[in-house]
Amino acid sequence: MTTINDALTVKVEAVKQLLADITTEYELATLASSYGAEDMVLMDLICKFAPEIEVFTLDTGRLPKETYDVMQEAKAHYDKDVTVYFPDATELETFVTDKGPNAFYDSVELRKQCCGIRKVKPLKRALAGKKAWLTGMRRSQAVTRSELPVSEYDEGFGLQKFSPLTDWSNGDVWAYIKAFDVPYNKLHDQGVASIGCAPCTRAITAGEDIRAGRWWWENPESKECGLHVKASKI
Repeated sequence: MTTINDALTVKVEAVKQLLADITTEYELATLASSYGAEDMVLMDLICKFAPEIEVFTLDTGRLPKETYDVMQEAKAHYDKDVTVYFPDATELETFVTDKGPNAFYDSVELRKQCCGIRKVKPLKRALAGKKAWLTGMRRSQAVTRSELPVSEYDEGFGLQKFSPLTDWSNGDVWAYIKAFDVPYNKLHDQGVASIGCAPCTRAITAGEDIRAGRWWWENPESKECGLHVKASKI
């Protein structure tokens, strides 16, 4: 029999109630999934308890093989369509031609330009017409997320934003995944805690911040891609 401890059970029930409230209050709500561990927990809960909530993902064109593997595994595991959004081909062609395929290593500005083309603009298309979106962000993931609320109005995208797992620990996430046999990205087994594009992701070592493996050549304060910053910073 599948079991989780009492403390995690309380957190799961809180998420289930939040998902129910979202489906009642927001006609068009969607989960932005990168197929990381947290997003797989939310996909599992949405498929079981709030199937009205849509799910989408952003294919940047530079995802690791393991991310595509779990995308395929999740498609077989869940009866849930996941809409895939790609970057604008012409804009991407111009950027790579002018700046080079690995220009993001050269400066924070160029890295954010790359993220803008590959992630932020496709996200805007994905959220167009939606009333609310959900993310798998947690407060303990990074210094940029230490005050993350469960619910806030996203001025940059013009809709309500929910982070149902904001108070979950990393242990909570993995306890849920193991208890309910949730598909997960096998890069996590190799020490990769936060998974993005292949060239911008590495494994972390003991004692490092959970997002230390993302854009590891930058200062921690700059390590967001533009999906989860205030409107003035996008």
